[in-house]
Amino acid sequence: MKVVIDCDDAALELKKVIVRHLETKGVEVTDLDYLGQKKGAYYPEIGYNLACRIKDGSFERGILICGTGLGMAMIANKVEGVYAGVCHDVFSAERLRKSNNAQVLTMGARVIGPELAKTIVDAWLVSEFQGGGSQPKVDQMHELERKSFHP
Repeated sequence: MKVVIDCDDAALELKKVIVRHLETKGVEVTDLDYLGQKKGAYYPEIGYNLACRIKDGSFERGILICGTGLGMAMIANKVEGVYAGVCHDVFSAERLRKSNNAQVLTMGARVIGPELAKTIVDAWLVSEFQGGGSQPKVDQMHELERKSFHP
């Protein structure tokens, strides 16, 4: 699995922790480091950049971190075919994949600590979409998304 990660200025330290954590687990992780390329960038363009990399198939999963995780989730969901959700607990992270088939996990560095963040990432990475009763709901999300992007 190829995982991509990025963050805004509120989450630089937590991003480093997560990158190191993933590397120790043997996960292939790429840090886009958008801020390193464009100083002063705001979370919308950072999140949009990562979501576009998910959409084009460069990466299977992505992790975005900002102060709360909310803004990153909002912007990632603006990219057609990309589904993101903010998680600050393990159960939500599992459901994000198992029920909603989301490719992007967002978290808030001002909301959770590093140990919880690592646990959330681990739970999300090992979870897979289960289909079943969730399949018609995910299909409906795709259908409504198409109506929104292609009226």
